[in-house]
Amino acid sequence: MGIILQLALDFVDLSRAITAADLAVPEGVDWLEAGTPLIKSEGLNAVRELRRHFPQKTIVADMKIMDAGRIEVECAAKAGADLVDVLGAASDATIAECIQAGKNYGAKIVVDLISVPDPVARAQQVEALGADYITVHVAIDDQMAGRDPFEILRRVSQAVQVPVGVAGGIHSGSAWQAVAAGARYIIVGGAITKAKDPAQATREIRRAIDEQTVIPTTLFQRVGAADIGTALGQVSAANLSDALHRGGVLAGIRPLAPGLKVMGRALTVRTYPGDWAKPVQAIDQAAPGEVIIVDAGGVGPAIWGELATHSAIQRQVAGVVIHGALRAAYDIIQLGFPAFSTLVLPNAGEPKGFGEIGVPIRIGQMSVETGDWLLGDDDGVVVLPQKMAVEYANRAMDVLERENRIREEIKEGRTLASVTELLRWEKKG
Repeated sequence: MGIILQLALDFVDLSRAITAADLAVPEGVDWLEAGTPLIKSEGLNAVRELRRHFPQKTIVADMKIMDAGRIEVECAAKAGADLVDVLGAASDATIAECIQAGKNYGAKIVVDLISVPDPVARAQQVEALGADYITVHVAIDDQMAGRDPFEILRRVSQAVQVPVGVAGGIHSGSAWQAVAAGARYIIVGGAITKAKDPAQATREIRRAIDEQTVIPTTLFQRVGAADIGTALGQVSAANLSDALHRGGVLAGIRPLAPGLKVMGRALTVRTYPGDWAKPVQAIDQAAPGEVIIVDAGGVGPAIWGELATHSAIQRQVAGVVIHGALRAAYDIIQLGFPAFSTLVLPNAGEPKGFGEIGVPIRIGQMSVETGDWLLGDDDGVVVLPQKMAVEYANRAMDVLERENRIREEIKEGRTLASVTELLRWEKKG
């Protein structure tokens, strides 16, 4: 048998899970997984419905069992699961109970090594206990920090004889690495379920697995520190704010003209209202691609204009963000320079030289430090602190990907309220 493709249906709404499965299964999915969010939201009815809709497919119940192994395996198996997941972090007693219950009720047991400190040693231990399958799994939250599962997969697959699978942000560009590292089954979630076209995405991943080839994708990839700009370049300020738990917004700052987008690391400037000396000096200190952000108190007079913009363009500054005023708006717009500010005023101040460059500044409720990332567009500007930039650039990509799929479902004739089952998820009480 070839490499198995398992589709993880990590939805909270059963109807959306079934729809995604309907699109993906004909294109090469072998196993269907009722993901943990789906089981927690819908209960084991999710497994029953998958079994009813797809009677010939292998159904996996991702129970993530940590205790009470016997009864949980029994429930999942009776609901129609062929495979049931137990956590490798569970006790030997719990795993042994799951394995025995699986034999009693006709289910195979998968041990998930998510967050296990020594995955190789634990894989050998659970194999000795009688596990049928072992999954190397990098958690979603770890994926956001840029981790992938392939090196662990390679070591585990070489250490045990039972089939080893892998989960952890796999897409059409990385599936070949899973095969090369020894995976017998490959678990894919978001790269299919969040795709604009889940059927096409499945076809591409199936081909990448079967041919051990790279099929490039700009989505579903998680970046490291060197590629933060690549991720932020694809998302919107709204995506990033959503990822930051609806935060990060520099209140009151607007783009000078529609269609402007700014993205880059911040070079901070604090200056006295109307004093344009330090903002202009910052142009000479800025590295190419940096964004100058100025706290001028949120008031006038203007501390930036056409000549400063010409100078910034010559220095390859990515843009300017001003908590205060700029002027010469028409000329700056004609130059196409990304300029964002609180105010636009005709009168300039004087270059007195008060203030500092490269110091922490505060705009509204947000602190900004040199080296933080800034992302601005028609909605305004969001700041992403550098210490959390990798994780939340990746989370912003996740927001974008989820919205892409919801948008397609709306285009297919549904409404936002029906896609998200809005009334069901309203807070009660």
